[in-house]
Amino acid sequence: MLFIVFFSILNWSAFSQKDSTSLYTSHNKGKIFLSWGGNREAFTKSDITFKGDNYNFTLQDVKAHDKPKGWHIDYINPTRITIPQTNLKVGYFITDNYYVAFGVDHMKYVMTQNQYANIDGYINLPADEPGAIYNGVYQGEQILTTEDFLTFEHTNGLNYVYLEFGRFDDLSFLFGIKNTDIFQINITEGIGAGVLYPKTNTKLLQKARYDEFHVSGYGVSLNAGLNLTFFKHFFVQGDLRGGFINMPDIKTTSNSNDSASQHFMFIQTVISIGAIFRI
Repeated sequence: MLFIVFFSILNWSAFSQKDSTSLYTSHNKGKIFLSWGGNREAFTKSDITFKGDNYNFTLQDVKAHDKPKGWHIDYINPTRITIPQTNLKVGYFITDNYYVAFGVDHMKYVMTQNQYANIDGYINLPADEPGAIYNGVYQGEQILTTEDFLTFEHTNGLNYVYLEFGRFDDLSFLFGIKNTDIFQINITEGIGAGVLYPKTNTKLLQKARYDEFHVSGYGVSLNAGLNLTFFKHFFVQGDLRGGFINMPDIKTTSNSNDSASQHFMFIQTVISIGAIFRI
């Protein structure tokens, strides 16, 4: 059914003979847009360093994955909207082709449990602490990341809050579409930068679980997308976004002396719906 609707609109647009200069979609300057969607993401391996009172060690090449919700009502349920992996973006066209935007990518990063990782450093906790069973000096040997040793997640979430500068280009003419007020095909590219504001769920060396929001670092990203606009104001957009995240100050316990640091690359696929209108 979707293909039938798509090609029906395409055919209707192609044979319309309106003057493109009179179309609402022929100029974007002064318009704003709002989009909301969901994502899947993947992460490169990373070295994670944990520092605190009586310990300082690094786990090398740690694997992690996302935590998808799938097709679910939570994406539009206001009381549970932060549970899935979501994307919000609000933008303004400063010219017909260029825009500036504010976005929040709500990703989820979960360290893969029960993996073997090389460890360097030391742990020297007081003997009366449960985590003292891991005391020792480590020089590259492997350790199993059991739940007793470490759970580490940015699951509410790995929040990338960014500003983006981007470009829209109308490719409708390549498909013979004359009336873009009915249907328009655009490509978009952008570059962004911002801060990471994760709520990191950590349980380290059998200490009490910690789960609070904290500005932990920064990120940069590149984005490319395909935008399908229907009847002037509504669109569906697919994006591929990749970038680099560096978090030198991740909170792991309620003790201000305890922290973690890591950096890694990420890639996202995003499907969004949105609206565009002139203010």
